[in-house]
Parts: sequence; C-alpha cells; structure tokens
Amino acid sequence: MTTSPADPSERGAGRAPRRALVAGSVGNFIEWYEFGVYGFFATIIAANFFTPDGGSEIEGLVKTYASFGIAFFFRPIGAAVFGRVGDRIGRRPTLILVLLLMTGATTLIGALPTYDTLGAAAPWLLTLLRILQGLSAGGEFGGAVSIMTEFAPPGRRGLYGAWQSFTVALGLLAGAGVAAVLATVMSEESLGDWGWRLPFLLTLPIGLVALWLRLRLEETPFFRATADGVTGAASAAGPERVADPREVAGAIVMGAARIMGWAAAGYTFLVVMPSYLQATLDATFQQALVATVVANAGFALAILPAGLLSDRIGRRPVMLTGAALVAVLAFPLLNVLQDPGSSAWVQGAAVFVAGVVVGLMAGPGPAMLAEMFPTRVRYTGLGLAYALSNAVFSGCAGLIITEVIKHTGEVDIPAYYVTVTCAISVVALYTLRGENHRGALPDAARTEQGAEREEETPCG
Repeated sequence: MTTSPADPSERGAGRAPRRALVAGSVGNFIEWYEFGVYGFFATIIAANFFTPDGGSEIEGLVKTYASFGIAFFFRPIGAAVFGRVGDRIGRRPTLILVLLLMTGATTLIGALPTYDTLGAAAPWLLTLLRILQGLSAGGEFGGAVSIMTEFAPPGRRGLYGAWQSFTVALGLLAGAGVAAVLATVMSEESLGDWGWRLPFLLTLPIGLVALWLRLRLEETPFFRATADGVTGAASAAGPERVADPREVAGAIVMGAARIMGWAAAGYTFLVVMPSYLQATLDATFQQALVATVVANAGFALAILPAGLLSDRIGRRPVMLTGAALVAVLAFPLLNVLQDPGSSAWVQGAAVFVAGVVVGLMAGPGPAMLAEMFPTRVRYTGLGLAYALSNAVFSGCAGLIITEVIKHTGEVDIPAYYVTVTCAISVVALYTLRGENHRGALPDAARTEQGAEREEETPCG
C-alpha cells in the first residue's frame, strides 16, 4: 500500500518548528537591536562622525539619518540577491551567510575610528558598514519569515510569523535598555567618547550564539518538497507552473503598500522618537529613552496576540484596525507629548498606546506577506515587499521628519507622516482576501493576484 506525500506543514511537526522560531528570530533580534542602537545614539554618532567642527544638532541628525537611510535603500538589493539564492539553494544556508555578514558589519561599527582620528574617511567607512548591514538585513526578513511560516502548524501561521515582529520589538527594547543603562552609569563625556561603542561590540557574542542555532536548523519542508518536485498543490493539480513575473511584481508592490503604515509608524514611534524628543521638544537623553522603552513595550505586548487573533478572524480586520487607529490617533498622541502640562503618566500612556496600535499591524504582517507568494519565489517576493516598504518609509522616516521640521518649524510633521502612510495602507489592505489565513501556503507557482484572476475565469 502506497501513501501520498505528506503535507509539508505536517512533515514540519515536532521540534523543528520550535527550532525554526528560535533560529529565525535570533537574526531579526540582532538586526533590529543594531538599528535601534544606531537610532538611539544618533545624536552621539552625529557628533563623532558628521559634525566634528560643531554645527547645529539638527544638521548633524540630518546627516546621520542620511547614512541611516542609505543602508535601507540597499535592503531591496539584499532582498533580491539573497532571496534568489534562498529560493534556489535553500533557506538555511542563505540565512547563515546573512547572519555572518550582519554580525561582522555591526561589530566593526563599534571599532571604527571617529572623524577626529581618521578624518573625512570616517563617515564614509561608517556609511559603507551601514550599506553592508542593509544588504544583510534585506536578506534576513524573507528567509526568517519563510522559515517560520513554512514550519508553522496548520492554523498557526499568524502566530509563528508574529515572532519575527516580536523579536524586532525585543531587539529595539534591548537596544534601548542597553543605551539607558549606559546613559545612567556613565558620564555624558564618557558615553560620547567611547561608551557608545559597547552596544555595537556586544553584537559579536550574540552573533556567535545565533550562528550555533542556525547551524542546527533544518531546511523547511516546503522548500524540500519543491526542490524534490513534489508539492501538495502539484500532486493534486498537475505540474507546477512557472511564476508569471508580472504577477510577482504586482504582488510585491501590493505587499509593500499594505505594510507601508507599519513601516512608517513603527520607525517614527519606536526609533526616531528619541531624537525627535531631544531635538524638537528639548527632552533629555534619559527622558527620550524612557519614552521609547515604554512605546516598544506596548509594541511587544500587542504583537503575539495580534498574530494569534489574525489566525482566528483573518489578517485583514486586525491590520486594518491598527492602520486606522494610527491615522486617527497620531495627532492627539503627539499633542500629548508636546503639551508641557501633561504629566509623565499621561505621556507614558500616550507612547504606550502608540506602540500597541503599531503592533496590531506588525503581528499579522509577516504571515500576510508569506501567503501572497508561492514557495519558489516566497523568500524573494516577501523579502522585496518588506525591504522596499522599509527603504522608503522606515529608512527615510528620520531624514524626512528632521529635514522638514528644520525648514518649516512644524513640530507636527511626525503625525502628518504616519497619518498619510497609514491611510494608504488602509486602502491597500481592503484588497486583501479575507480567507487566506485558513488555507495552506500557496505552492503552485502563482501569486495571490494571479489566483484571484483565475477564480474569476469560468472553467471550460
């Protein structure tokens, strides 16, 4: 008696899904820990690398965030290059390579000579290392989400994918926590002189642990089945088709639009906020970090419940709620922070709520993207959608906000920014199919948009 090939999700049962969560999450943790640290220490990095002869604080921030943004624009390149490799040779070896590049670049930032030591080459070397980080980060998301969702048990993709976003929150919290501890135990002079290097150097031991975890990781059952030429969809419906590049491109653009609000609001509220509070509202470094920790705590607490809820009621209603709430609450929340009469408790509640509503988008987001692409292009497709959205709306958030405030003096720019981007996401999310969370991941080489067109065509 012969048996049909097991469904890939069934073959991933046991310890493999838990290992996939840990091994996939740890790379995201490192990536966002570093990006958070860079954002939290932006004013100090500006003084050491971009404004050695003085200049206004806002001018230094603009230059620092320009370097920050450049790294983000290399994310799509990394997503395309590493995504292609990951879709051809496997998720596991590609994620190991990405981790090595990310850990090396981040550690070197902590050892980099400043402008006073190296001269004009210092900011260029910093930017080069940021570019390497951007390339590795672009290859990290697609592989990590593919690993998590392809190993996820039936009905748990939202929860498994939410761990990617949850470790983003943990990375940002860890970065903020390390920065807050250093700001407390060190003098301002020591922190600006050499203390800022410690969080970057700490990446090396964390990266070695992450490498050990990824070396123990198995290849995903979906990729193994596709590489063997046997998928659930193929065995049921005939040979797998070649993906239509136009369908894939359309799905990438739509995916980027759906997470645009998440990208913009997430970086505005969770990373850019410390520098905004210092440069615009005259908050101290410690006050800004406390506000950021509170916001990231709200973000972290909302992510896993949002992913789990999306497994029950669908990705669309949860993400729509988050995007709509950000658009509605952006101005009131910012006005609370700007009001000198607001108590610390009220301001803390405001930033906590801001983090929670972003978490409603971040929880279901990874699974939503994974469900838009078939196995043969999933790593590349979801990675590019995420990287493009983040390159434009996350990487440029600090640069756009600080530059516009510099020229206009309008302190409500962050609220305008997140309101517009979340409104666009609301429109894009309305096109999301409501039942995607109930079915299996697509294995036939077609995207969500191509599947919709096929369903609309009568069978002959």
